[in-house]
Amino acid sequence: MNVAAMETCLDTSQTVAQFRDMVYGIALTHTKNRADAEDVFQEVFLVYHRKQPPFVSDERRKAWLITTTLNCSKQLTLGSWRKKVVPIHEQDLESHSDECFHFRTDEQDMVFSALQQLSDQYRIVLHLFYFEDMSVAQISSMLGLEVGTVKVRLLRGRAKMREKLEGEYFDE
Repeated sequence: MNVAAMETCLDTSQTVAQFRDMVYGIALTHTKNRADAEDVFQEVFLVYHRKQPPFVSDERRKAWLITTTLNCSKQLTLGSWRKKVVPIHEQDLESHSDECFHFRTDEQDMVFSALQQLSDQYRIVLHLFYFEDMSVAQISSMLGLEVGTVKVRLLRGRAKMREKLEGEYFDE
C-alpha cells in the first residue's frame, strides 16, 4: 500500500470515529430501524472514502456528512424496491417497525417513537437541534432554509411532540 492510500484510509478512519454517532443517529431517525440505519451508515462512509472530498474545516465535513446521510436515507426509504416489495409474513411487517428498537428506558422509547411519527420536515430540525447541538443558523445553512423557517419548524415540531407525549410520563 502506498503512502497516499494509507493517508486516505487514516483520514476515513478518523472521520468515521469522529462522526459515527451523528451519522447513525440521523440514519436511525429517518429509516426507523437498525438494519436500514446500518445500511445508510455504511453507504455514507463508503461514498466519503471513494470521493475523499476536501474540506476547509470539520464543520464543512460535518455538513457534508449530514447532507449525504439525509440523501442516502431518503433514497433508501423512498426507493422503488420498498414500494414493490410486500412482506409475506406478519412478523416481517413488525421487523421493519420502530417497535423492535428499544432504548435503555421507557421514556427514551416513547420520545423516539413520537419523533418517528413526525414528518421529515420537523424530525430533521428537531434531531439536528437537540441531538447534534446545532444552532438555528447552522441548521438553516445546512438545509438551505430561511432562519425563520427553521424556527417555525422547531416550534411546530415541539408542539407535535408535546401532543404525542401527553398522558404518559411527560405530563406537565
